[in-house]
Amino acid sequence: MNTVDEHTEHGHHAHGAEEPHIPKDSYFIKVALWLALLTALETSTYWIHLGGFATPALLIMMTIKFFMIIMIFMHLKFDNKLFSLMFYIGLGLAIFVYCVALSTFQFFAS
Repeated sequence: MNTVDEHTEHGHHAHGAEEPHIPKDSYFIKVALWLALLTALETSTYWIHLGGFATPALLIMMTIKFFMIIMIFMHLKFDNKLFSLMFYIGLGLAIFVYCVALSTFQFFAS
């Protein structure tokens, strides 16, 4: 018996990597419903005026949705940690640039 047959016979893959656990479809449907709820809350800030709390609330909801999408739908849970780090740095940079742009227009002064 060759080594490839021995590895597959014992349930091991030839490259030594194990398959990631992929959740059932119902899990993805629940996540999609949570994302829809968060989107509804975000869009409701147009009609419900929260004053100075609106921008931080939108930033928090945006961050939650960002992490849910990249961790679940893009399967970053199962990838190399370097990919997750790149997304975290990108999110931090995007929020920083957004806040700087808003402060240049004196958005937070009112």
